[in-house]
Amino acid sequence: MAASRYKTLVDALASDIRTGRLAAGVRLPTHRGLAAREGIAVVTATRVYAQLEAMGLVSREQGRGTFVRDIAVPAGHGIDQQAVATDAVDLTFNYPSLPGQADLLRQALREVATSGDLDSLLRYQPHRGRPQDRASIARHLRRRGITTDADRILIVNGAQQGLAITVMAALDAGDVVAVDALTYPGFKVLAHALQLGLEPIPTTTDGPNLDALEKLCATRPVRAIYAMPTLHNPLGWVMPARDRTRLIKIARQYGSLIIEDAAYAYLAEDPPPPLAATAPDITVYVSGLSKSVATGLRVGFVVAPPSTVPSLERAIRVTTWNTSALTTAIACRWLDDGTVDHLEAQKREDAKARQSLARQELAGLPLIGHPSSYFTWLTLPDDARADRLTATLARRHISVTTAEPFTTSTHAPQAIRLALGSTDLDRLQSTLRTVRQVAVEDAYT
Repeated sequence: MAASRYKTLVDALASDIRTGRLAAGVRLPTHRGLAAREGIAVVTATRVYAQLEAMGLVSREQGRGTFVRDIAVPAGHGIDQQAVATDAVDLTFNYPSLPGQADLLRQALREVATSGDLDSLLRYQPHRGRPQDRASIARHLRRRGITTDADRILIVNGAQQGLAITVMAALDAGDVVAVDALTYPGFKVLAHALQLGLEPIPTTTDGPNLDALEKLCATRPVRAIYAMPTLHNPLGWVMPARDRTRLIKIARQYGSLIIEDAAYAYLAEDPPPPLAATAPDITVYVSGLSKSVATGLRVGFVVAPPSTVPSLERAIRVTTWNTSALTTAIACRWLDDGTVDHLEAQKREDAKARQSLARQELAGLPLIGHPSSYFTWLTLPDDARADRLTATLARRHISVTTAEPFTTSTHAPQAIRLALGSTDLDRLQSTLRTVRQVAVEDAYT
């Protein structure tokens, strides 16, 4: 009978939410209030709300209660995210492109087509990439502050696969990984798929709270620490050198592997040395060219401690066998002839212009972001609803992301992330003006 009552109540509330009888943003009764109203046990009321939350119909916020979600907003991100409407301005993803990139590709294809190496590109490649290509990447990494030889480098299909093979090779289901309380959604999806236990670390203005990290490591068997020390996504921080030193010390003391995600690191000028430069024996460094060159150029690279290279190579073998030799050949040509350095410098300037525009058009609103980042974080008042704001913007043909996909703690903060790199500057300016207008009307009044 109790099970039947539980299911009936879930269905009734779900129907009320989907039909609009319970409007988006409405605060639902407390667990005890629902239990008293429906004549059920408090534990059953808790199960009801948990099921509705799993269905994406409500959200629970610590100290505030349970609220009806705006179901016009996609609950997921990454593999679960719905496609952005063709008539919408996309401020959810960054795929910055510069004038002339298509011409660079045409020229590169001509050069590859006339090279004497073309036939070899049609064959299977070594799982971790050809030695000459890994040597090109090693030369590139020296300019990022990492001195390594080609034997420690593995070429992968973008940084996301680099993260995937690292987790597959180094961790097991149930292992504990320390992550920032707000982190890259792609790592969340990966951790869920491989059944890792993510433990959120509170954030400060310029990095994770290292006291909290040390306390966690002292009380739990933390197998790995996932970090974005240079150009954090979504908060844009660059960790100071002293904090990097302490993070490494904590990892050494407790035997934790460091997974350093450097996908956006190219945007920061003169940052402190990467973690992998200071602690190469316990750090797996993951980056690629999708952000700095083009999202369609799925070439990434992993720099790993020598002892882990064989297991990482096996993970490549069982997933994709090898990275496309054709795209790798083009990427390495661009690494060697300075094209990548040129594009990265241009995109740093482009990102600065967009970030400056965002701060101009959203002046007075609480923004968090790096001066040369392609994204900015807009925090909302405690009594605002990010999903309602997102739905309102969607009706204005603007797509943004709430904090939910980035959140690893129990409750997502009320905030939105604005990706600035996927539309031209004129349209971005007018779009940001609309974002400001809607935010002021919806959240700040």
